[in-house]
Amino acid sequence: MRMLSWFIAASLSFGASAGELLIRADRIHTMDDERPQAEAMLVVDQKIADVGDFAELSEQHPDATVQDLRGHTVIPGLIDAHGHVLSLGLSLARADLVGTRDLPDVIARLNAAADKLPKDAWLLGRGWDQNDWPVQKFPSAADLDAAFPDRPVVLERVDGHATWINSAAIKRIGRSLDGDWQVDGGHIERVDGKPTGILIDAASALIDQVVPPLSAEDKTAAYKLAFSNLLAAGVTGVHDAGTSLDDLNVLKTQADTGALPIRLTTMADGDSAALAWLCKNGRYRHASGRLQMRTVKLYADGALGSRGAALLADYADDHGNRGLLVTSESALETAMQKAAQCGIQIATHAIGDRANRIVLDLYQSLAGQSASDRRWRIEHAQVLAPKDLARFAELNVIASMQPTHATSDMPWAETRLGPDRVLGAYAWRSLRDRGTRLALGSDFPVERIEPILGIYAAISRQDQTGQPDGGWTPNQRLTTYEALRGFTSDAAWAGFAESEVGQLKPGMLADFVVLDQDPFAVQNAAIPGLKVISTWVDGERAWPREPLPCATPRVEADARR
Repeated sequence: MRMLSWFIAASLSFGASAGELLIRADRIHTMDDERPQAEAMLVVDQKIADVGDFAELSEQHPDATVQDLRGHTVIPGLIDAHGHVLSLGLSLARADLVGTRDLPDVIARLNAAADKLPKDAWLLGRGWDQNDWPVQKFPSAADLDAAFPDRPVVLERVDGHATWINSAAIKRIGRSLDGDWQVDGGHIERVDGKPTGILIDAASALIDQVVPPLSAEDKTAAYKLAFSNLLAAGVTGVHDAGTSLDDLNVLKTQADTGALPIRLTTMADGDSAALAWLCKNGRYRHASGRLQMRTVKLYADGALGSRGAALLADYADDHGNRGLLVTSESALETAMQKAAQCGIQIATHAIGDRANRIVLDLYQSLAGQSASDRRWRIEHAQVLAPKDLARFAELNVIASMQPTHATSDMPWAETRLGPDRVLGAYAWRSLRDRGTRLALGSDFPVERIEPILGIYAAISRQDQTGQPDGGWTPNQRLTTYEALRGFTSDAAWAGFAESEVGQLKPGMLADFVVLDQDPFAVQNAAIPGLKVISTWVDGERAWPREPLPCATPRVEADARR
């Protein structure tokens, strides 16, 4: 009998059982203004059929299987409105340089990674940030050459906007980097006309094009690794910011075989083959509802950490430098016109105040070339001139922002921008109070993937040690409700999915997350410690996958992990 009970419970765990599932919890936060809280939720055929009191729903549905989550809190599935799924998977499989303290720490981690590689393999890694080191300057090829004189080493900066390579990698490029020539939209760092080993923004393509390409099998493995980590963090959906046509085909195969465990709203990678395919075939949506592409991701400028963000005035710590435009204004306008005419949503990376103004100006000039419900977005919207804050709401532009960028950048952002300009940076409250919709994300793997950390950063403007006291520019904080809305209903709206996900109410797909505590009931300082107990997609538990203890045919208690 115990074996039979286990088999039935395991079938329920893996979604093999049809019928009614009644979820019971201490509190269910629905994000539905008509019924913000409930203690029970009925799931039928992957959708929420009803929410309300447990006693009432249990009486109405006596044959429903009960998932007893008392002691826990349920919230809608968390949607990261800006991440890089393939990059996340690859970063998990390569040398991890996030949090390195100095150059010796970098070399030690690289040596450990190299020990696992074949002799002739390239050493690839990601995550270094010179702003965290004692001497806050770009490293050089010479810093790598002693440890790796022959093996090519290619290391992506934490923000993805600079690449650090050694001399062996420079030799593989196939052309001299000497002189004073530059790449459009990028910058080769040099000293006395000789390359230092740092390639910024578009200049990184010089090495990218000679790194051995990934196979479809490599990509599939990386995606699977990313998916498992995202589900464990409570992420049920991602707006994947920059997906090639080849990568979309890899994802299609996974969706066709039922191997896509989360919802991916992918964005075509610029004015590329993917955008051309969308314009020819129309917006794409897989029959499973787990994969779609109806958006194009464009780039205006670089990043603040590598001084590539395009500013209206000089960097406060680098006079004469105003950053760079990764894409020229004319090329941006051409790509935007194409997308608008094809009915494709536009999402443009803009970090500096100059880049944001250029994008807003272009969006305004193209307003008549697309449908009224175009939902165009600016990704990051990180540094804004005061006069541009109101334009987001006036032009119905979504601000797709990443709260942990503020808490990661706050130690050096004012040094880059100066005391006046920094007041318009990471300005969530200023934008929201003017009526702008905020779609929140993490920009993983630039930042950690856990949305809980993004919610904490949004409501506290502090790091996980509680610094600075009172929060950094605390007037820009959001409430817990606003932050959670940014990762649920507002993110869903930004992806044209508000009728399916983002809220827990009748008719919506049953994507939800079980937390060990109520984020609305604990102190702000306790938010980072909230634990994801389980993650559900389409009414089925997607993480953890193994059957839970104390399971019975009638009640399957979800135990703390």
